[in-house]
Amino acid sequence: MANNEDLFKQIISHAKEYGYIFPSSEIYDGLSAVYDYAQYGVELKNNIKQYWWKSMVQMHENIVGIDSAIFMHPSIWKASGHVDAFNDPLIDNKDSKKRYRADVLIEDHIAKIEEKIEKEVEKARKKFNPFDEVLFRETNGRVKEYTEKKAGIERRFAQMMTDNDLAGLKTLIEELGIVCPVSGSRNWTDVRQFNLMFSTKIGSLSDGADTIYLRPETAQGIFVNFLNVYKTGRVKVPFGIAQIGKAFRNEIVARQFIFRMREFEQMEMQFFVRPGEELKWFNYWKEERMKWHLSLGMEPRDYRFHDHDKLAHYANAATDIEFMFPFGFKELEGIHSRTDYDLKQHEQYSGKKLRYFDPETNETYIPYVVETSIGVDRMFLAVFSHAYAMEKLEDGSERTVLRLPARLAPVKVAVLPLVRKDNLPEKGREIMDMLKPNFLCQYDDKDAIGRRYRRQDAIGTPWCVTIDNQTLEDNTVTLRERDSMQQERVPAAQLNTIIAVKL
Repeated sequence: MANNEDLFKQIISHAKEYGYIFPSSEIYDGLSAVYDYAQYGVELKNNIKQYWWKSMVQMHENIVGIDSAIFMHPSIWKASGHVDAFNDPLIDNKDSKKRYRADVLIEDHIAKIEEKIEKEVEKARKKFNPFDEVLFRETNGRVKEYTEKKAGIERRFAQMMTDNDLAGLKTLIEELGIVCPVSGSRNWTDVRQFNLMFSTKIGSLSDGADTIYLRPETAQGIFVNFLNVYKTGRVKVPFGIAQIGKAFRNEIVARQFIFRMREFEQMEMQFFVRPGEELKWFNYWKEERMKWHLSLGMEPRDYRFHDHDKLAHYANAATDIEFMFPFGFKELEGIHSRTDYDLKQHEQYSGKKLRYFDPETNETYIPYVVETSIGVDRMFLAVFSHAYAMEKLEDGSERTVLRLPARLAPVKVAVLPLVRKDNLPEKGREIMDMLKPNFLCQYDDKDAIGRRYRRQDAIGTPWCVTIDNQTLEDNTVTLRERDSMQQERVPAAQLNTIIAVKL
């Protein structure tokens, strides 16, 4: 675990040092759980959003996109249940005065039991001897004990969350001997609910202003525009509406860098289907979304599905795509079968009919909905942490490299004149101008060429183009590939085509 913690600290440090993510308002000592995307970070983030948008909207004829407003009528959040039920169970430690989410404390305890199981299995694997029955029985016994203990805690925990049993959560925390990470004590307050929505006022005068909320999710903007899209978009069920946008949650326990923030961005798609067909489409999107993740070239072993034991009040099926972050498997994307709950609620509260006439069945009905929802920031962290590596080279030196998928990398090509004389900078600028219309490029003629290669490796640039004296003679350049560090001589005039094919 210590190694993983050290690795995560290195990743956070690298993100700042190389212009990916800055702490927000840093010159004023920062703002907790709020971050700014820097010059390379904004490019990577935009590339992730563009890749998702193309895969959802451009590649599907029956999915369209919208961009709804952050400010919405307050009745929308009453209808969706957020005003009454969008809460986290909080508990305070009386000694440290620190506040925690009760469910997170229990989930972390379960994770520690999972680690014990993995350690026992790994220990047995290293000492494997098919003839050592004693070792086998001891290991099997410990694994069974931990597994049964974990299952029992999970069953009780799921039931308590379903029943909103706050007293039960405190009792479970006490029974498990969970201590405050700061004080080390078990001196806990009662568990109570805390609403996560940010509220503000809209209107010219504060005493006559109405209370509205910063949206805690982007999905409701899609549901309240269902009728508009249906009438103007010439769409037929099944069809989807996609959206990328900001959301805001007043997280008390915001941690793990950009994994959990108070201001974040979501990529969501609500897919409207015939009643009775929602589970078929749920399974379809479950597999399609996993394919999208794997298309980026990351390892299949770093992903897994986690089906929900406790379903939200609006769902009849739900699963998470979890990713192996440096701090363990955590939710990256959710796929939910939301039934017809949202449209029914908005129909009831607005008094407007949100129905679909199906010309194939001659029926009018409220469609059921299958949702795919992924956090842009979490996807950024998954890509960035997976790409980060420190390597020892054959000559004994080390390099830090970001093995970002080439299609997502902020800078695609670095143009590097070997020296700052002999007309090489002028030739470099000429090649740069040729590449700029097609790729985001960076020109760099400072420091030795080896040091510039290392700088581009750390930024994650897939290709470097080096201009030398031979370039002036035959118009060829050296094209260096980031991951393998292999170099090849290619005609400068063909660079656009060569790089486009590689991408």
